[in-house]
Amino acid sequence: MASEKAASDDVAAPAVSADASAPEGEFDFYVLALSWSPSYCASKGNDADPLQCGLAKKRGFTVHGLWPQYERGSPQDCKVGNRDVDRQTLRRIEPGMPSEGLARHEWRKHGTCSGLSQADYFDTMMRAFGKVRIPGLFSQTQAARQVAPAMVETAFLQANPGMPAKGFATICGGGYLSEVRICMTKDLNFRSCAEVDRRACRASSVKMPPAR
Repeated sequence: MASEKAASDDVAAPAVSADASAPEGEFDFYVLALSWSPSYCASKGNDADPLQCGLAKKRGFTVHGLWPQYERGSPQDCKVGNRDVDRQTLRRIEPGMPSEGLARHEWRKHGTCSGLSQADYFDTMMRAFGKVRIPGLFSQTQAARQVAPAMVETAFLQANPGMPAKGFATICGGGYLSEVRICMTKDLNFRSCAEVDRRACRASSVKMPPAR
């Protein structure tokens, strides 16, 4: 059965609504969360989503989610009619978000608060992913290694001109590099976000498994 969540908690800031009554489309910016897929696969072991962690494809950074945010806090679980994700959409986003269970979870928890249709929400998510240039040193990871979260941040900032240092956070979990979080305007331009930046990993070194 497909996993409903990635390796790390997908709350970039404390939720201010969890009762399916938050107003859709009323938020300040997005957080694009990109998971280091090998960390998820390693931490979950036999419980990992086989669509994401199978041997057929080697995956590096994949999309964890696109989260509407307030300057403080975030709307979640907004009231909307269709809370499932259709098969056509799942196939279309598979290259960036290979877990069907995660896609459904992200739509219910975050997409329903975007004010967008389901198709437009996932299209916006994939466009946001396409705006981020993944540093080359992460595309050819052949062996497990220890990395400094600060080095990961520096690599992304250098690869993405205009990305502010306080608009990016490296996230750790269980001793692994779990994901990066990138703040974007509603027009998908890079921007600062103090609350997200404060939640960045403070470890000196974390494990980074090879692409798998």
